[in-house]
Parts: sequence; structure tokens; C-alpha cells
Amino acid sequence: MQELALLLLTALANAPRHGYAIAQEVKAITDGRVVPRTGALYGALDRLLEEGLIEVEREEVVGGRARRTFALTTVGRERLAAEAERLAATAREVRRRLEAGGAAVST
Repeated sequence: MQELALLLLTALANAPRHGYAIAQEVKAITDGRVVPRTGALYGALDRLLEEGLIEVEREEVVGGRARRTFALTTVGRERLAAEAERLAATAREVRRRLEAGGAAVST
């Protein structure tokens, strides 16, 4: 799974959000390391919609502009959990190999 997709799903894991709020949540999750550009953000959201990992919870007009609020689907939640487990397993293996190589690893 690409990093942006992972971050978007993570941003939606605890609450539905609209696009700008998702971007701000991604920025917070990554301590400012990732700030999605508008085109990349909505392109990734469209792909996640097509894959059935997120859904549009509601649409409204705010300040004369349409705003969609996105939510994680059950399939999206399961995929995010599986990806978290995969990443955790990889991190454990990295630590094991570093320790086997004689490097002290702090967590």
C-alpha cells in the first residue's frame, strides 16, 4: 500500500472527515513530514473510493462549494488493520536484524 493511501485511511480510522480535515490530520500524523497537495489528495481519495475502502458519508454545500465527508468502510478498516500488522512485522524483523548485527536499537 502506498504511503499516502495508508495515511488517508489512518486519518479516517477514528472519525469521518472532509478533504481539508483529512489533509490536516495527515500533516499531524506525520509531524508535518507529509502535507498532501490537493490534486494528490483527491486523486488518492478517488482511488480509495473505487477500491471500496472509503465511502462518501455525506455531501453538503458550504460557502457555495460542495464538500464531501469521507468515512472508512468495513473493508477499509480490515485492510488498514492488515497493513498495520504487516508494517509491525517488518519493523520487528528490522530490529531483529539490527540487533543480530551488533547494533543497539532503542524504541
